[in-house]
Amino acid sequence: MKCARNKAMKTNFFKNLKIWLIVEVTPLFIIFFLFVQIANAEVMSSSNYKMGTDSINFGGVRSSSGSYTVEDTAGEVATGNSTSTNFAIKAGHQQNSVTNIIVIPASNVTMSPSIAGLTGGTANGQTTFTVTTDNPAGYSATIIAAASPALNNLYASFADYTPSGADPDYTFSNISTASSFAFTPEGADISSRYKNSGATCAIGSGDTSNACWDGLSTSNKTIAVRNSPNTPLGTVTTIKFRAESGSSHVQDDGIYTATTTITVLSL
Repeated sequence: MKCARNKAMKTNFFKNLKIWLIVEVTPLFIIFFLFVQIANAEVMSSSNYKMGTDSINFGGVRSSSGSYTVEDTAGEVATGNSTSTNFAIKAGHQQNSVTNIIVIPASNVTMSPSIAGLTGGTANGQTTFTVTTDNPAGYSATIIAAASPALNNLYASFADYTPSGADPDYTFSNISTASSFAFTPEGADISSRYKNSGATCAIGSGDTSNACWDGLSTSNKTIAVRNSPNTPLGTVTTIKFRAESGSSHVQDDGIYTATTTITVLSL
């Protein structure tokens, strides 16, 4: 009878355990300029516009084709690069171009609800970041995990989600005897890997909510790409996280943390 009572007490104890999940997103690494501006001149601005460079000329236009874009000016004098022992100057309107990128970084995520250690459950959370750039070539954004598995504590972890094939799973799936941790990006600039046809990921141009689940890695995964400027409004990308412990899986109690880094680069 003594052994039976101890077994019952242990079972009740595990039923009361809870698991809390936190995703930490480190500050973004940002490249602000494609070119270094060596000499600065007067910047004219108003409440709605800013003119960083100007020139006196009699013509100029932006021309484009399917593969190229060119901006030109006509009538400028004394343009080009000049250097001496102590100075360098880039003269002319097109010589002094600067490309900017502005990022509103993602914030940390506390996933909810808490998961019961013995009976399992599902927790969700999300964060966003916004990129605004005037770069004609656009930008790219990647995500990387600090550890593998990404979601862990000192003595236990959730397995990094493994899709059934080479591409993300359209529907999140976790077997009852295991636990796993996944993510998916959503937004107008998501990379082709996370777009879908309405049933399959990495095919089509759709962005279905809560679809195309992937696992984090200690190698960078490209989550957003844009090949054009998006000023002045910018583009918001949402990253959703999901952790699940199956109904037949016992997950150790505690606070689990995943540390990730999002990197945004000009192209």
